Amino acid sequence: MPGCVFCAIAAGETPAYLVLDEPDVLAFLDTRPVFRGHTLVVTRVHIDTMLDLDDDLLAALFVAARRVAAAVESGLGAGGSWVSVNNRVSQSVPHVHVHVVPRTKGDGLRGFFWPRGRYQSDAEATDTAARLRAALA
Repeated sequence: MPGCVFCAIAAGETPAYLVLDEPDVLAFLDTRPVFRGHTLVVTRVHIDTMLDLDDDLLAALFVAARRVAAAVESGLGAGGSWVSVNNRVSQSVPHVHVHVVPRTKGDGLRGFFWPRGRYQSDAEATDTAARLRAALA
């Protein structure tokens, strides 16, 4: 995709600090990491969001993300990792990518970055779950 920085990295046109180089996916260090070792796992072909992936490529992407998550623990001594995907909202590059961020106890990152709430009632939660089940059918 012309103008896509991740496609340019996958094509070898833009340099990156590669972590993983496989036929369907590529992983490289984020240039603005949350913590040292913050890695982006991307598909080689341009696909906008996780919702657009076929099952085989979805599996390849997340198997690679799992491998990178293990590598930040064994290779960098992280206590764990934060693994996330943005779809459209907060997706700074419109090319599907998985963030793998090394975590250590006491690293200063606290929970999620957005406010958390509660359902107003059991009825609201029941209705919400039912609407999601219907959308999955």
